[in-house]
Amino acid sequence: MNFGIQVRRALIAVVGACVISACGCTVRVADAEGRKASSGDQIAGTILIDGSSTVYPITQAISEAFSGLHQDVQAPVGSGGTSSGFKKLIQGEIDIAGASRPITAKESDALKAKGIEVLELEVALDGISIVVNPGNDWCSALTVKQLHQIWNPDNGARRWRDLDPAWPETEIKLFGAGTNSGTFEYFTEVVNGKKGVSRSDYSQSEDDNQLVIGIAGDQHSLGYFGYSYFDENRDRLKIVKIAAGDDIAAAIEPSKATIEGGTYTPLSRPVYIYVSRKSLTRREVAEFVRFYLSDEGQKLVETAHCIPLHADRLKEQRKRLDEAIATSSLAAN
Repeated sequence: MNFGIQVRRALIAVVGACVISACGCTVRVADAEGRKASSGDQIAGTILIDGSSTVYPITQAISEAFSGLHQDVQAPVGSGGTSSGFKKLIQGEIDIAGASRPITAKESDALKAKGIEVLELEVALDGISIVVNPGNDWCSALTVKQLHQIWNPDNGARRWRDLDPAWPETEIKLFGAGTNSGTFEYFTEVVNGKKGVSRSDYSQSEDDNQLVIGIAGDQHSLGYFGYSYFDENRDRLKIVKIAAGDDIAAAIEPSKATIEGGTYTPLSRPVYIYVSRKSLTRREVAEFVRFYLSDEGQKLVETAHCIPLHADRLKEQRKRLDEAIATSSLAAN
């Protein structure tokens, strides 16, 4: 064979190998960025998720997007409340629990007793929003002290006039989070000074959409839930500004800017997912959580009417996840 032909064939082979290698790298990078993987790199399995109704819109959006990229992955999302999610995590019934409050010492001890280790990750920011019916033309702002007047279990304000003599004589129709909700626990601790302490004569639900419907249907209503449910239903609800101190003129409205900037106090907070470390050894779970904290995932946080994490905080959560995956993989081997 002519030497020149041999050289040309060798060069063609090298170039072809490089193209194949480059294509392979492109596929892997694309997968890491959240686009569809090649047919030889498919992820499959079922990821079970439950917990906070506040975190639910985010996780549901993440689940739909991730399942669209990896069609052999099923990730059904429940919204039974933070406490309910932790109970299911303790029983080993789910892989991931959404939470609108940190895990308690009692819940952590129960997990340890079952031999279950979990990873806590912040995934977004939230501001508990106080809302009234749009037909309410008298209440535009309240102090935390007035919220305590309404929600404390002893001699709470029953009529609007109890808060301000210029306001109507009519009863305040209350709506709020159910007792399994992390929002209930956070709100009661901030407003009434102790977690779980609240008057019980109100319409409660772990399904925040039901609270939206109730408040939208009663002119004398008042209620609270996560910011996303207000933001998604602005045409049906009226927001109430909140003052941390006694100066009602200093009341702040929850918004992306005030929640992210920390000026909407004391009702702003981070929200979380808690992932079973054993579940992290399964590729579908590890990649799902990676996607949750990816740039694309944080865009979906905004799509779900929630507030993304600050860049530095997000970087810290990604680092914690990478370390946990590496540790879980070593333990599994």
